[in-house]
Amino acid sequence: MFARLGSLVVRRPWWTIGAWVLIIAAVAATAPKLTATTDQSAFLPSHYESIQAAQLQEKAFPNATAPAAIVVFERTDGAPIGAADAATVETIAGQLDQAKLKDVTGIQAVPPTGNRLIQIAPVELTKITNPSDTRQNDAVKALRTALQDKLHGTSLKAGVTGSAAQALDAQESSSKGLAIIGIATVGLILLLLLLIFRSPVIALLPIVVIGAVSTVVNGLIAIVSKAFDLKIDSSITSILLVVLFGVGTDYILFLMFRYRERLRAGEDAKTAMVSAVTRVGEAIASAAGAVIIAFMALTLSTLGMFRAMGPALAISVAVALLAGLTLVPAIVSLLGTKVFWPSKAWKVEPKGAKFAALGRGLGRRPAVFAVAAGGLLIVLSAFAISFNPTFDLTSGSTSDTSESTVYSKELLKSLPAGVTQPSDVLLQSSNPLSKDQLDTYRTALTKVDGVGDVSQPTLSPDSTVADFKVTLKSAPESDQAIATVRGPLRDAAHSAAPAGTTAVVGGLTSVFVDFQDAMNHDYRIVFPVAAILIMIVLALLLRSLVAPWYLMASVFLGFGATLGASVLVFQHLQHNSGLIFTLPVIMYLFVVALGTDYNILMVARLREEAREGHDPKRAAALALHHTGPTIAAAGLILAGTFASMMLAGNAVLSQMGFAISAGIAIAAFVMAMFFTPALTALIGHRAWWPGHADAQREPEQPEREEQLTSV
Repeated sequence: MFARLGSLVVRRPWWTIGAWVLIIAAVAATAPKLTATTDQSAFLPSHYESIQAAQLQEKAFPNATAPAAIVVFERTDGAPIGAADAATVETIAGQLDQAKLKDVTGIQAVPPTGNRLIQIAPVELTKITNPSDTRQNDAVKALRTALQDKLHGTSLKAGVTGSAAQALDAQESSSKGLAIIGIATVGLILLLLLLIFRSPVIALLPIVVIGAVSTVVNGLIAIVSKAFDLKIDSSITSILLVVLFGVGTDYILFLMFRYRERLRAGEDAKTAMVSAVTRVGEAIASAAGAVIIAFMALTLSTLGMFRAMGPALAISVAVALLAGLTLVPAIVSLLGTKVFWPSKAWKVEPKGAKFAALGRGLGRRPAVFAVAAGGLLIVLSAFAISFNPTFDLTSGSTSDTSESTVYSKELLKSLPAGVTQPSDVLLQSSNPLSKDQLDTYRTALTKVDGVGDVSQPTLSPDSTVADFKVTLKSAPESDQAIATVRGPLRDAAHSAAPAGTTAVVGGLTSVFVDFQDAMNHDYRIVFPVAAILIMIVLALLLRSLVAPWYLMASVFLGFGATLGASVLVFQHLQHNSGLIFTLPVIMYLFVVALGTDYNILMVARLREEAREGHDPKRAAALALHHTGPTIAAAGLILAGTFASMMLAGNAVLSQMGFAISAGIAIAAFVMAMFFTPALTALIGHRAWWPGHADAQREPEQPEREEQLTSV
């Protein structure tokens, strides 16, 4: 199959390139715009309590406008706010209200509270329901500009925080981060490929090819998202960019290393490219298949953000695979050996002393390599036990210096941390609620441990629904707030509801509680399904029922080691309270799927060496000698591209970048390079049971040169 594909592409390179140009143009012309959302409730199904509360709130109070932003005032010298300062705050708030800023529907200062170190003015903004609606973002920008103008000549300083301001800062941080990631990714790929091949042509090849097909990727994702009503999380954009360039470059590297090897074996340029596609095509396709399957397993997730992420990432890998096996061979077949210009190193087989020595050592003492590599994985995995998920996606998605983050912390000087995102307790009855019922119920809520304040209820027009704003003592996304809502607040809200009434708890913290439950469900469903499907791919590729088990066992060890390394760095060394709650799922997919990539490449080469008549230990030694440089280069580039996410300047992308890059490094340099071939050497021929995939056979011959010269 791959011999025929390689022959077709090499014989008809201009047809192949033309077909890709037509596809790119057609998708660009017809695909809708890809939009993202930061509304976390949009990702949960309707049977969760937080979503039921949001639906009831929308139905009972369709015209309600809760404060979407908060202006926080304080003295520049840090002293308490005096009467004159409070009057100035009132004046500024009034002026801003009278200015009728677009989509700012109301600003009202409230008296200083507590120790009088701060004073706030809640801001109501036009309500939005479409994630692509930018009116609140634009209103916050205008409000910030107008606010600073009003502060001139006063003894006050102020900033805007709250949900709308945090969303704006997160979006701007994401845009800056995406630009940084893009520049770092492209720069790193160029630098490493220049060092590896010493050719600017090969260095530019992945950038040009992947940059061109990225239009197809984004267009297909937009089409699928619109067709199936998938909610695209704003963080997916950054991951998509890195996946496309990282994985695409990996596949191109696998092909080019084998192409160079066939040239050195004496084949002409066209025959060498067909040989390269023939020999490495199955491994690349199987590796991509494992990645695609792992990503598509996310469609079983309870969370909409993962259901959308799965197809999006799968489309990226599928397009990268097709480009790697068709567009790249077509371009290289036109360039021939000029693709290596100006270097002449492709003509001479390097001594490869380091990998040859490592291969000989592994072949002589596979048990030592297996124990050393496995021991390292186990030690790192031990730290994973103390993993603590955190739900701080708001401040975590912006830098510590952003205005919303700074003034959110300033609020803590005088007010409960939950003031920026109060929880909503909604009490519903079939009959109008009485004042006694409401007062008694409110008193019960105020007694809940962890609750800082409970507002007087807002009643629906028919008085059958009451909305109590509950301000928690802890930040809405904190472990303490989540524990309060999950336990005592929900328990009290349900048990204290008067006879004939029902109560539900909503708000951001309640959403996080339900997120946690949904994630636990996904751990039980998505992980096993993805593992089983990947094992099936491995069994079909290797024609073995034994190898998939220890290969997946090694990948799971790699996952545990990656999570442990992340816990060690962020929780133990940096003393963070926890890691972003989505990290285990994302890590699992990348480490398991991409780690399987490198395992497949190594074991496929090991099988190839065994088929040439080498015993298991010698085959493992030769596989490491020949494939070690490829895996090292691919792992270095892919780990480096994901590490670029750490430059984005916020906790979410930093943790993702570190975890995924560390996982890929572990998968490439520990698992695939040493642990897997050492185990295969120890198990010997039994690794291929019940088939005989390692049995000696004649190598598959590519088509003759004369068949490839016609265009």
